[in-house]
Amino acid sequence: MADQREMMDRAALDAAIAQAEKSLREGGIPIGAALMNPQGVIVALGHNLRVQTGDPTAHAETVCIRNAGRRRDWHTLTMATTLSPCAMCSGTAVLHRIPRIVIGENRTFQGREDWLRAEGCELRVLDDERCLALMEQFIAAHPTLWDEDIGVPD
Repeated sequence: MADQREMMDRAALDAAIAQAEKSLREGGIPIGAALMNPQGVIVALGHNLRVQTGDPTAHAETVCIRNAGRRRDWHTLTMATTLSPCAMCSGTAVLHRIPRIVIGENRTFQGREDWLRAEGCELRVLDDERCLALMEQFIAAHPTLWDEDIGVPD
């Protein structure tokens, strides 16, 4: 069972990474997310669209949840995200009672993992080198855009 969950978590993170790479190809911020049901089926995908759409709320996790549409099974889903969720995305996960979040990496940005844990959410940080490389390269190349994305003033 643990091996199966590990494989499902990795598959969901792989889907999120593909979304992050898609965002980067579009000129956006390389963060992606995937929602997975208990059987390991990806039910929604999303990537950061803030740059592409001009919408400051279009973070990967929020876009993924929007793409999932109206549902009643949030409490059974796992979200995989390439980066530790910010306060807005953590709040969205808390609001919908998503019980598990698989995080690709949290070294380049430490989101509101404390809040998620306090709300009873199970977090699994995979410290994935692909996720880390995507963010380190992006932040080095586009520091002003990154600061804008996470709300750091000029």
